[in-house]
Amino acid sequence: MLSMNGVSKIFNPGTVNEKTALRNVSLNLEEGDFVTLIGGNGSGKSTLLNCIAGVHMVDKGSIVIDGVDLTKFSEHKRAGVLGRVFQDPMFGTAANLGIEENLALAFRRGQKRSLRWHISAKEKETYKELLKHLDLGLEDRLSTKVGLLSGGQRQALTLVMATLKKPKLLLLDEHTAALDPKTAAKVLELTDRFIDEGNLTALMVTHNMKDAIKHGNRLVMMHDGYIILDIQGEEKQKLTVEDLLQRFGKASGEEFANDRALLS
Repeated sequence: MLSMNGVSKIFNPGTVNEKTALRNVSLNLEEGDFVTLIGGNGSGKSTLLNCIAGVHMVDKGSIVIDGVDLTKFSEHKRAGVLGRVFQDPMFGTAANLGIEENLALAFRRGQKRSLRWHISAKEKETYKELLKHLDLGLEDRLSTKVGLLSGGQRQALTLVMATLKKPKLLLLDEHTAALDPKTAAKVLELTDRFIDEGNLTALMVTHNMKDAIKHGNRLVMMHDGYIILDIQGEEKQKLTVEDLLQRFGKASGEEFANDRALLS
């Protein structure tokens, strides 16, 4: 479903601020893979996600999704095949529109639109049923402006919107990092359910080692622009934080220095 081949990305080339973020990275995701991506600050994980989404154009290499080469496609042209949930709950939704209007925008993604704006009674019932599964009481607040929701409610809604049209690839960019632990656990529970029920292919960037181990069927770790670990199957199921730190040390030749990840 995703094939990245020899992808490199350099920011500010030829200047004193030159930074190589990705170094000849290759990564393949099969349909139904749920990959967690972890690494220290500056390891390249966010850049990798942004290159897939088209926020950054790659300097070298190719990005293919479901057999279509999207390497030269702009961000908005890739939006039809990608779903994305950001770290900031304020992103991904229109704060001044109601819940039902945000869902309607997501539902119409990729379709031709006219000046006519109408949400049918049947459509509203569909949205109510979707929201009931969140167990957050949002099904009774369809007309409430999204800007009035809590961070957790908004992130759960964004998750629904990102998966509503079954994207080819779901990108989760530290989407629980700004939430309190209880709310983060709830959103991760919903994430697991949506991915499993929709048989979605997903790539989740996280700073939390325990979450990276617990969720998904593969764990990929980055360091200094390289992928240094790719752990899956039974090997991942038996993995502990201590094992992961040891393997990082062997692969990178140095200690993992990210307090945010270690303290989570």
